[in-house]
Amino acid sequence: MTTLLSDTERADALVSLPNWRICDGRNAIERVYEFRNFNEAFAFMTSVALYAEKIDHHPEWRNVYRTVEVTLTSHDCDGVTERDIRLARFMDRAAS
Repeated sequence: MTTLLSDTERADALVSLPNWRICDGRNAIERVYEFRNFNEAFAFMTSVALYAEKIDHHPEWRNVYRTVEVTLTSHDCDGVTERDIRLARFMDRAAS
């Protein structure tokens, strides 16, 4: 089991993830990605899905055309852990 990040640890981690924010009303982080078209959005999601499966940590997400909305939280801990931060960093690299 992974350990929850403290509020300070979570805030410190978000400094290096400037496009992510803390979700209102829950211990999770979220971000919206905008791509040029559906194919780019889908390619991003495919890349993330392969990585998420590899690390056994899966995002909550929603895709509409070229927009991908993502929420990350560790359900087994009911909050943000290092796994979420690691996946957020991967997602930012995959989107660039």
